[in-house]
Amino acid sequence: MTTTVEAATLPREATDWRRLKTVLLSMAVGMRQMLVGYWIVMIVAFLVIGLVIQLATSGVTSSMWDYGTQSPKYFSLAIGVTLTPAYLVLLVAHGVTRRMYAVASGIYLTGAAAATSIVWVIAYQVEHALYAWQGWPDKLTNPHLFTSTSQVGLVFAEFFLLILSHEVTGWLLGITFVRLGFWRGLLMLPLALIPAVAAEFLLVAQWLADILTNAGYHRPPLAVAVPSVLVVSALGVYAGYRILQPMALKPAKG
Repeated sequence: MTTTVEAATLPREATDWRRLKTVLLSMAVGMRQMLVGYWIVMIVAFLVIGLVIQLATSGVTSSMWDYGTQSPKYFSLAIGVTLTPAYLVLLVAHGVTRRMYAVASGIYLTGAAAATSIVWVIAYQVEHALYAWQGWPDKLTNPHLFTSTSQVGLVFAEFFLLILSHEVTGWLLGITFVRLGFWRGLLMLPLALIPAVAAEFLLVAQWLADILTNAGYHRPPLAVAVPSVLVVSALGVYAGYRILQPMALKPAKG
């Protein structure tokens, strides 16, 4: 008697699990220098150089790391923009379906958002321990979902949701401009911005929070806001897939 073992499958055309892992590995390796380099630059710039500048001037009066909270959103947007021009044509030319590329992109962006959020959580904890040791106040300079960096779950949730939504916006920007060209890509800008804008209005954290609060707008309950951001981000990935699905591959230059 023989036993048949079926390969792990993904929806419809995305059926080759080994190929999907290869695509994910290529994305992780290819984007590694950009992502890890950014983490190193931020840690050196804020936890080291920024702290030294504070000590040399007015003294340490607040969390230095909190000054860098805007950065991961916009850098992650650039990560999302980069994926399509860097990988789509190459991967499809090697037999990867557009559906598999979309699935792999969604998984990679989620993993990158989680990894960056963990870096931010750890950096907050290291800074908190250092400040407590020296007796420095670690006052937060930006509004957040959390009121103390010891609220690790809320720290991770805030950064993960904001980073993921901005990555998806970047991914949509990359797809629309590659698929439609510059001018028609500009017309699609409102669609691409939906995930990032939705996250900002649902979470009301960081620099935009004061503006929205002063305008009388208040954050919905987190039980509503958190799943809503996840749903909008997932829909953004699906919208990107639908846009690139009929796209003809342009011949490689050179």
